[in-house]
Amino acid sequence: MATSIALVITTILVLYETLRLTSEHLSELPFPPRARIIVVVLAAFIGHTAAVWIYAGAYWLLVLQLGIGTFSGVPVETFEDCLFVSVVAYTSLGYGDHFPVGHARLLTGVEALNGLLLIGWSASFTYLTI
Repeated sequence: MATSIALVITTILVLYETLRLTSEHLSELPFPPRARIIVVVLAAFIGHTAAVWIYAGAYWLLVLQLGIGTFSGVPVETFEDCLFVSVVAYTSLGYGDHFPVGHARLLTGVEALNGLLLIGWSASFTYLTI
């Protein structure tokens, strides 16, 4: 539970700072207004990518290094596997080839909810920027 809370707070702060910096410096960019939307979308993508990598690092540390929780189905043995699990959970895609077991179940569920909220937040930010 503590890990989930720490990850949610960390990823919220990462996306917040990404969007804040984008908002503060957007008017300074030497691009026409329409091209600035591309910058906003790329910045949001970078923020989400960072959040996914943060969760992947947590899976790598907790599941592969410390043995807290596990995955059944297709084996999760490398950081790249953890990254895939994180992308699938964060986007609520849910391929179903990795099934969290034990403590990993809470973490993947919280990541899905967190991803849903953060993606909605960046979509709203993009809309307001337009």
